[in-house]
Amino acid sequence: MSRFVTGNIPPARDNGEVFDWRQTMEDEELTVSSSGPSPTLGHLLKCVGDVRKEVTGDETPVHQVLEMGEVNMEPRSLPFVLSFSNLTYSVNVRRKMALPAIFRRTNQLGVATADHIPGESMLTGTKTLLNDISGEARDGEILAVLGASGSGKSTLIDALANRIAKGSLKGTVTLNGETLESRLLKVISAYVMQDDLLYPMLTVEETLMFAAEFRLPRTLSKSKKKARVEALIDQLGLRNAAKTVIGDEGHRGVSGGERRRVSIGIDIIHDPIILFLDEPTSGLDSTSAFMVVKVLQRIAQSGSIVIMSVHQPSYRILGLLDRLIFLSRGQTVYSGPPMNLPLFFAEFGHPIPPDNENRTEFALDLIRELEGSPGGTKSLVEFNKQWQSTKHTRSYEAGTNGLSMKEAISASISKGKLVSGATNDASSTSLVPTFANSFWVEMAVLSKRSITNSRRMPELFGIRLGAVLITGFILATIYWQLDNSPKGAQERLGFFAFAMSTTFYTCADALPVFLQERYIFLRETAYNAYRRSSYVLSHSLTSLPALIFLSFAFAATTFFAVGLDGGLSGFLFYFLIIFASFWAGNSFVTFLSGVVPHVMLGYTIVVALLAYFLLFSGFFINRNRIPSYWIWFHYVSLVKYPYEGVLQNEFNDPAKCYVRGVQIFDNTPLGAVSQAMKVKLLKSLSNTLGMEITSSTCVTTGVDILKQQGITDLSKWNCLWVTVAWGFFFRILFYFALLMGSKNKRS
Repeated sequence: MSRFVTGNIPPARDNGEVFDWRQTMEDEELTVSSSGPSPTLGHLLKCVGDVRKEVTGDETPVHQVLEMGEVNMEPRSLPFVLSFSNLTYSVNVRRKMALPAIFRRTNQLGVATADHIPGESMLTGTKTLLNDISGEARDGEILAVLGASGSGKSTLIDALANRIAKGSLKGTVTLNGETLESRLLKVISAYVMQDDLLYPMLTVEETLMFAAEFRLPRTLSKSKKKARVEALIDQLGLRNAAKTVIGDEGHRGVSGGERRRVSIGIDIIHDPIILFLDEPTSGLDSTSAFMVVKVLQRIAQSGSIVIMSVHQPSYRILGLLDRLIFLSRGQTVYSGPPMNLPLFFAEFGHPIPPDNENRTEFALDLIRELEGSPGGTKSLVEFNKQWQSTKHTRSYEAGTNGLSMKEAISASISKGKLVSGATNDASSTSLVPTFANSFWVEMAVLSKRSITNSRRMPELFGIRLGAVLITGFILATIYWQLDNSPKGAQERLGFFAFAMSTTFYTCADALPVFLQERYIFLRETAYNAYRRSSYVLSHSLTSLPALIFLSFAFAATTFFAVGLDGGLSGFLFYFLIIFASFWAGNSFVTFLSGVVPHVMLGYTIVVALLAYFLLFSGFFINRNRIPSYWIWFHYVSLVKYPYEGVLQNEFNDPAKCYVRGVQIFDNTPLGAVSQAMKVKLLKSLSNTLGMEITSSTCVTTGVDILKQQGITDLSKWNCLWVTVAWGFFFRILFYFALLMGSKNKRS
């Protein structure tokens, strides 16, 4: 049996005239062949859409599968053949505690036995997820990996996509007989995850346009990238939803099927040669799932290799698939085209009933039944090996067209494949660069995307601004117009300690920002959409405008209301040190978000560390009183430096007096005696010390307060620079956290 798939078979017209689809296909073939080089994906899609729209007025072409009798057809030239052989992957598992012999099942001889699951080692404590898997996938076809949950479908896709660390995976994966380098595979392939990871407030068109900016060659003009996006929107059947935002739980957006097609679209924007998909139909209704697979079929027919896992395809989806691999606990139980399923199971002794329309449903039910039997699927695995060695399968040798891997890639690029940053210059030392764009272009696009997404959620910034203003208002009303008395000086210390710690606590809302973007970042950087360094820098730059506005709002709310000293220059430094505190706090929380994967755990760590920073800042206990074994925490406290900076800004004036004459008795038991008695005590103290101290004599200046607080190491400007440096330090740590934590590979 052989299959022929057509993409434009419209129904009969209402006026009774029958549409001759065969003639249409012949006309299209003549048009394409006369145009010279093979058509690009965009050209094919345009032809498909135009013909369908002309006949039915619908933008989405209808696919029908025609199964024909045995026809002797010459094998077509295969530019790309992805072969994999003997793939084996095991992971360490925690051994289960052995049950006492009394609880074990016994055989007829009375010997205790234990259930043994194939693929699991009882001696070495390992579990085999893939066991000697072999096969091949060819351009123009869809290879579907099927099996029950836990059978190894996603693991096989990860193995082929080089998402398993070297040394853990055994076996070989080649393209046209040559080993695929990791760098090259990242550029010529794409991986669509099972979850739809998208920015919620971007429209469908904007999402695809940003993907085009990242993945398409830097030599393409803006208009050509726009044209590519428009063609892809038509290809995915998203024209009616192009201006609709993606949406999330709090914002209404596109449907589930449309979200899935957008997820596919952002990974095929550069027309990859190899496309991997992890259960692209999961969670979709039958119609949406069928539309998704139709899109994948057209991608394959444009000259790409499409490999996907699918749980249980419908009858219509089965008609779009070219090759199947059934897995059972990491072992292959069937490999071949869908049309051979009846013959395969008939020879195995379990024929598919004639009234069973869905062959895969029968196959999966039989596999589950065998998995529950004592012998498991061992008999089916052995039968499949015998079947593969017989005449029932055709062998396509890699490189039948005589092209090496690089020659095939170069030929594919010359025919219109928009591989990231690809060049038609075959003499170039690097056929495809690692990244499609320069560092500065990536940073600009990332910044624009982040600003666009944030600008459409003003409520988030509004909540942050409201929290800062309310905190500032409460502090301003509590510490309203402090005087220069001893109590006023002490209250200033409390105000500064709380104000500086508040700036850090307010930054805790930055924790979920990256955690929400984490998997989008992992997906995009896994295939070199942009550099991690450009992401870190753009992430830092886009956070600055909000931090500047929040800093000014807090400074303006509290400085004049509390009655702080320094005038305009004092206010300027006060604003700068608050901004530096916001910057350091935001960077610290951002770094933690790159290390801690869970929001609640992250909040717990942030709150605890900030409390420790405040404790060792020097407000609750003087630096000279901190035990030597804890003094290091004082110097790494983020609150220490802005706290000391604002104190020096306030008390560094030697002419400013805070304790005069009898005020030295305040905050002591003698503070309750009468004023006349205080004057007598002061005169007696003067006679004892041999110096004249009157009621107007300045006893404690601002400099004295700084010395009492142990603030003598750094000037206020040095405190500012150290605080800013902390922010840069944590941004660098954030970069290394992304570098080490975004390998996106199984161990």
